[in-house]
Amino acid sequence: MIEVTGLPAARDLSPAQQVSLLSGGDFWRTRSLPAAGIGSCVLSDGPHGLRFQPSIGDNLGTSASEPATCFPTAVTMASTWDEALVAEVAGAVAVEALALGVDVVLGPGLNIKRHPLCGRNFEYFSEDPLVSGRLAAASVRGLQEWGVGACLKHFAVNNQEGHRFLVDAIVDERTLREIYLAGFEYAVKTAVPWTVMAAYNQVNGEYATDNRRLLTEILRSEWGFDGLVMSDWAATADRVAAVAAGMDLEMPSSQGLSDGEVLAAVGAGRLAAARVTASAQRVLDLVARSAKSGPRPEIPVDEHDALARRAAAEGTVLLANDGLLPLAGDLSVAVIGAFAEQPRYQGAGSSLVNPFRVSSALDEFRRRGVPVTFARGYDPKRSGPDAGLIAEAVAAARTADVAVVLVGLPAADEGEGFDRTHLRLPDQHDALVAAVAAANPRTVVALSNGAPVLMPWREAPAAILESYLGGQAAGAALVDVLYGDVEPGGRLAETFPASLGDVAADPYFPGEPHQVEYREGLFVGYRHHATAGVEPLFAFGHGLGYTTFAWDAVSVDRATVDAGEPVAVSLTVTNVGDRPGSDVVQVYLSDRSGVVLRPRRELAGFAKVRLGPGERETVTVSVPARAFAFYDVGAAGWRIPSGSFDIEVARSSVDVAETLTVQVVGGVDTAPEGPQSPGVAATDEQFARRLGRAVPRPRPVRPFTRQSSLAELGTTRIGRMLNAILWRIAPFDEETKADETTMRTYKRALDELPLRGAAIYSGGKLTWTRVDTLLDLLNGERRQAAVRLVTVLARTARRVRAKR
Repeated sequence: MIEVTGLPAARDLSPAQQVSLLSGGDFWRTRSLPAAGIGSCVLSDGPHGLRFQPSIGDNLGTSASEPATCFPTAVTMASTWDEALVAEVAGAVAVEALALGVDVVLGPGLNIKRHPLCGRNFEYFSEDPLVSGRLAAASVRGLQEWGVGACLKHFAVNNQEGHRFLVDAIVDERTLREIYLAGFEYAVKTAVPWTVMAAYNQVNGEYATDNRRLLTEILRSEWGFDGLVMSDWAATADRVAAVAAGMDLEMPSSQGLSDGEVLAAVGAGRLAAARVTASAQRVLDLVARSAKSGPRPEIPVDEHDALARRAAAEGTVLLANDGLLPLAGDLSVAVIGAFAEQPRYQGAGSSLVNPFRVSSALDEFRRRGVPVTFARGYDPKRSGPDAGLIAEAVAAARTADVAVVLVGLPAADEGEGFDRTHLRLPDQHDALVAAVAAANPRTVVALSNGAPVLMPWREAPAAILESYLGGQAAGAALVDVLYGDVEPGGRLAETFPASLGDVAADPYFPGEPHQVEYREGLFVGYRHHATAGVEPLFAFGHGLGYTTFAWDAVSVDRATVDAGEPVAVSLTVTNVGDRPGSDVVQVYLSDRSGVVLRPRRELAGFAKVRLGPGERETVTVSVPARAFAFYDVGAAGWRIPSGSFDIEVARSSVDVAETLTVQVVGGVDTAPEGPQSPGVAATDEQFARRLGRAVPRPRPVRPFTRQSSLAELGTTRIGRMLNAILWRIAPFDEETKADETTMRTYKRALDELPLRGAAIYSGGKLTWTRVDTLLDLLNGERRQAAVRLVTVLARTARRVRAKR
């Protein structure tokens, strides 16, 4: 805990003042207490650029925000595998935060990509906790080196958008620790973020905001986190339970909605006063830490645009290339696809940035003086079938030396608040690629999407580039890569499956509205593919370049390892090509001890190296002791098996260059679980054995509670009336109403919003008494509703008489 200079200590405030600090002052600020000399702290959405709304607020990215640089999204930054670059971009975001008066950026997000259909995957780094944790830690350091706080989100097990407000993630303890908490643990311990955001969902029966085991026992006691825990916006399920669990700050402001409940709980002895004081102190600590003096910096718009352009190129993954790329400068080019003119460069929702500028690939081709013809190929918003647009594209492709086709996912297909329903591109995009490649075999396909897609035309083009969502300079960066001004430095940080059936989690995603079961356990992404022998469309870690690297002299610093000691893997990397380039050395572990069930291959370390033509470098990758460990549920701790481990030095999860073997001694020889457990718990009995308890039944829809969604309430006449009222009073401006995608997103969000969330967002209009009276009516308890109303009226009358 830091020393608070110039502010009172929480213990010196009244109980009511302490409680008031535990809810926001408005949509983006903590509460100030001017009479006590306490100011506020300003929060803003991130993390790939600021979505700062100085006077209004919404959590879906539709209201106007201040201009800011839109950097590449997390999925693009992750494919750089470059911690220094991630930190550099985060530092640039921090500079813009200082310029706009923002104290804490709500990011990075590092939830695991359990399934490629999660609608918000573009905001997350990887399916692997090591990549996620290391890059998130780099982002935190990049922000906080400038005195701007980071907020790790969403803690924890938030791996889908569908039913995110209500769903209970049922996950066994070992999977929780090894897959879903490991990245958070690394970032918390090594980068020390100022804040952590508790997620919407439940974890094993308790909302993340109310989950003492997550917030206090694990985050604070085990990992040593001493910063502030805030809720996701309107995520707080029960303010009293949340404070008791260790959640400090409810966001956004609920206008004192639950302050009375918290004070009453303290007075009745149901909530320790010390808990309130501790949380209030952490709010004060954040305010003190955020205090700034001196003039605000200017935003270096051109410099940050150049950084965004470089980062987008570094994150571009060359999936396939028959030698056509990089393009020669004297070729005529047919540029095909509406995204070339109207780029898809960021995701939808709370991370939506209002960019200073946006570059298009078409403009960049023309700026270079390249002889181009352009054909739209599809409508950028709906992308419905249109044979005429394909015919125009084919005609353009036939007359050009090279065709560059830009396809991907329209904004309406992925975003916050909803999940995708399939892995396909729009049919028009697939048909366009197939037709153009048939007309001109010298076709390059560039993808703009936030998550894996299928490619039924994979073998037809001469080259395929995964550009992901590259930020405001994505169009210019793509052309830089096409002509070799910059090498495509990316490597996939997620697996591209060949079908949905190849995803171990698919039978259990997204589950039921009130429950999702993580029956696939540890076997997420490449872990499943490697263990089950399933060939991916493109493997985790895959990526080509414009030069060639040779690896030799691979060695390990010891053949016998004492349990608890790290291992150093060294090799010589030589650029044997005639162009500068970068390579990523990936080191995987394979546990051969047989002590406990483990995936066939798990990433244990990596290093990025940049070399000019003919240059060589000795690269050393440290494999920490933790990489050898599994989480022993019975012993409630990490254990390392004794026995043989393969160390695989690889270019991807399927391309192993060399295998070394080490012998671990001094570890454990047995584990309670045993190695015979199935990888995927297909039966209730298997899943129950892994959970250590019976598989819970989902919470029933009836009776309705504060946690019921508006869609569930809408199955009744009264609920439909309530929803109609809420829809009518929603603050949509005319521009928002005209945007079909945005309105559909809002409708999904409103349907899934729980009644308690509507109360928080109501600004004090929907009190708990009104909520509970409404629930009585919805549940057919008319007498109870009448009693409640009479009690409220009597209380109101007494207050009126007392004022006289």
